[in-house]
This record gives sequence, structure tokens and C-alpha cells, in this order.
Amino acid sequence: MSAREIFDRVPASHPRGSWPAEERAAELTAAGTPATVVMDLDADAFLVVPERAS
Repeated sequence: MSAREIFDRVPASHPRGSWPAEERAAELTAAGTPATVVMDLDADAFLVVPERAS
């Protein structure tokens, strides 16, 4: 697996769950940088990463 840029990281134990990561991804997307949220199971965190081109 290749390394990817990470815009933000939110612990899975965050009281609001993935919401902060989802909000950050929405902010970036609205600003012209398409982003999505993925779960890093090894790190137990939600990651905001660039969307991959289809």
C-alpha cells in the first residue's frame, strides 16, 4: 500500500465519533479540495484524506 496524504486525524474514541472528521472533509471539499473520511483500524482513528480519482 502506498503512503497517502492525511489532512486530519480524529481518534475513534472521540465523543462525537466520526463527525469532526466528516465536518472537516466537508469543509475541505467546499473549499475545492475533495476529501473523504476513512477508518484506520490499526491506529483506531478516522482519517481525512484526499479523494482518489476514479
